[in-house]
Amino acid sequence: MQAVDINSPEFQVELEKTWTFVEKVNETFGWVQNPNEDVNEGVAMGLARNKIMYGKRFCPCFMVIGETKEEQKAADNRICPCKPAIEKEIPEDGLCHCGIFCTPEYAQVQQKTDEIEEVVHQHSRGLSKEEAETLLKKEQLDGDEVEALMEARSLNMIDFILLDVRELMEYKMGRIVGTDVLVPTSSFYAEIEQLNAKKETPILVYCHSGSRSYQVQHAMKSLGFKQVSNLRYGIISFSGETERG
Repeated sequence: MQAVDINSPEFQVELEKTWTFVEKVNETFGWVQNPNEDVNEGVAMGLARNKIMYGKRFCPCFMVIGETKEEQKAADNRICPCKPAIEKEIPEDGLCHCGIFCTPEYAQVQQKTDEIEEVVHQHSRGLSKEEAETLLKKEQLDGDEVEALMEARSLNMIDFILLDVRELMEYKMGRIVGTDVLVPTSSFYAEIEQLNAKKETPILVYCHSGSRSYQVQHAMKSLGFKQVSNLRYGIISFSGETERG
């Protein structure tokens, strides 16, 4: 297999051609590049590498099958922009599997999400109302994100129900300050009925490590709850204020 030196003049020339190719693809389909430059750089380098190695810009996110050109053609390897991206991935998900091509709408949302992530994890400032509303729509949240949402709720920017799905013993040993309801997983279907009138209100669920709450999240969705978010790694990942008793 041919070795590719990314510092060689040959590779740099091909990489420049690849960026021109990417721009033309975007113009043709009305797409834009991912707002994450690291994603774009990695994919572009992979496309340039495959062009040098195989003579075609095979998708760098999939293994190229076949030793000869005939075998590679018969294997129906993905060639960028690939058919699945054009027909399914971008229309349905907003971006291709590799992530370099996306719709303008996806890029706009992703850019806002990235900005929120930076605010939340660097603790540079509090969330704005719009940022808090956007973050609350995220299905899987980490401890910093939940802490930021709790602060936003205390400032009346947003409203949601914080639901603990552990058992009573665990709840008494330590829970997130501001927890609204305890619905133990062991009696979930009987006790969740108390929230039937709140199916339109966003709900954030948590347990010890995120496993039970993940299951509850999907069960609640099947019961018609509109927006349910999960503290992905549970209360053990939450560094905000907790209480006992």
